[in-house]
Amino acid sequence: MRSALLGFAAVAPFVTVGLWPVSWPLATGVLFASHMLVLYPTLRARSQWLGPVMTRFATDRPAVWLTIDDGPAPDTGEILEVLGRHRTRATFFVKGVLAERDPEVLRAIDAAGHEIANHSMTHPSATFWCLGPAAIMREVDGCNRVVESIVGKRPDRFRAPVGMKNLFVHPVLGRLRMPLVAWTSRGWDGVDGFDPETAADRILADATNGAILLMHQGVKDADGRVASARCLDLVLTGLAERGVDCVVPPNDSLLTGSET
Repeated sequence: MRSALLGFAAVAPFVTVGLWPVSWPLATGVLFASHMLVLYPTLRARSQWLGPVMTRFATDRPAVWLTIDDGPAPDTGEILEVLGRHRTRATFFVKGVLAERDPEVLRAIDAAGHEIANHSMTHPSATFWCLGPAAIMREVDGCNRVVESIVGKRPDRFRAPVGMKNLFVHPVLGRLRMPLVAWTSRGWDGVDGFDPETAADRILADATNGAILLMHQGVKDADGRVASARCLDLVLTGLAERGVDCVVPPNDSLLTGSET
């Protein structure tokens, strides 16, 4: 699919030029279609058009994969306390610049037995979708190097900032041998002003066996209180009531979604 999109995007301008004297509406339509066919999988986090995106994992028991984005954050210690109280393991997709600023927190995550994964060096959420291959490599490998320098282990999976990607992301990840991980279930808890109860209900509604749960840390509720740990506690309580475990699956068990 990626090759077909690249081919169409490459020839579309020439087709447009050829069609313009004959029919400018048709020429405009071809150009518009070429842009949309590239823009859709760029903005759609779980789209498989540009390459494999992991959205589930294989399991033969009631289990989900809990992933927590955007740290280290001021409430990471509280997050770790909640995870410890529920005896739950998680994967922290961290930002390299924040890890550099607070290496002790990163070491605490690692010491507690949680996985540390890559969420880019600077988390350029507004521009990651349009970066070139060299810039994407700096974002991904830069975070890898920072994490390795702090905990002695290099991350082996990547989640793009706000889930966006472009034509260059998969080739870079291929060189680094890292899968691109999205999610199955999210609660929209990554924006200040969120409601922890509503977010937890959304996450639990899609927490089916083999689901990848997306959560965040360091985010405030409508009253201005950092509420990520409270939301996490609600989700873990709900999972426990259903008899669902949280596991950190190996890469060879990760599955691409059905969304195209």
